[in-house]
Amino acid sequence: MHSIRFAAPGDEHVILELIKGLADYEHALDEVIATPELLAEWLFERKTCECLILSTEGEDAGMALFFHNFSTWLGRGGIYLEDLYVKPEHRGKGFGTALLAKLAQVALERGCGRLEWACLDWNTPSIEFYKSLGAQPMDEWTVYRLTGDTLEAMARR
Repeated sequence: MHSIRFAAPGDEHVILELIKGLADYEHALDEVIATPELLAEWLFERKTCECLILSTEGEDAGMALFFHNFSTWLGRGGIYLEDLYVKPEHRGKGFGTALLAKLAQVALERGCGRLEWACLDWNTPSIEFYKSLGAQPMDEWTVYRLTGDTLEAMARR
């Protein structure tokens, strides 16, 4: 039996643990600079993003961290899934599907027109999982990013 709840103040350490688990899986643990304080600020004070936490047998086993975006073509908001993560020992039990199903329910309840996310090209298990759910890859699109020094340089233009 499992349950899914919206994260609340006090869950920052759980969320950070799950973020670090995902970062470790993606070979990027050294890039995580998030802290419980930053997560509290952005999740619960600024309300920039939200997080669903899946628990089973008294353990927080996974999460879906997301935020709203907007589609000009649809003329309505959507949900962007930033991170979906289930701890390795809890995989294969339907928990990733349960988190995505709950997030799809949230999207529909809020009148959103899309639920979308990105996946690393090398992450074959996740790609196959997403395709098995009917998700379609956006092959014609490339994500671009400004960060750090390049973000600061752009802001000075």
